[in-house]
Amino acid sequence: MILRGKAWKFGDSISTDHIAPGRYFHLRTNLPELAKHVLEDANPEFASQMAPGDFVVAGRNFGLGSSREHAPRIIKIAGANAVLAQSFARIFFRNSINVGLPVLEIDTSGIEQGDELEVDLGSGTVRNVTRDQTLTFAPLPPVMVKILNDGGLVEHFKKYGDFNLEA
Repeated sequence: MILRGKAWKFGDSISTDHIAPGRYFHLRTNLPELAKHVLEDANPEFASQMAPGDFVVAGRNFGLGSSREHAPRIIKIAGANAVLAQSFARIFFRNSINVGLPVLEIDTSGIEQGDELEVDLGSGTVRNVTRDQTLTFAPLPPVMVKILNDGGLVEHFKKYGDFNLEA
């Protein structure tokens, strides 16, 4: 599967509070409305100017903080294709896979705001079309790719049953 879009660059230590600002806690039961404020505290223009299929690109420790499942869910609802970062908070990484949002650990230092990217989840490559560079990442384990392709863990379980992760 090839994903294409523009890079939206963020720095290190983007927390779940940056992703889903606490002042919008009252919207937690209306995730499409909450998604209109995704990453607002890190970049006030992101939610209103990103195009469906764009990428969130960050530095180290993306998604640190509380284990809010809302954070990766609203990134996905906002239309981001994937999150590329140098490292992720463990619970954010797992929650992302569970909701069907690809998260890729890769050296993002050569990617700039607005760069056009092509991500091949199967081969583990990111082509920076703007800079004519190809980056590699460790491909996700096959079971995670299946979960992503099924739209998340709940949909995967609906399709294969509760304990058939090797399907």
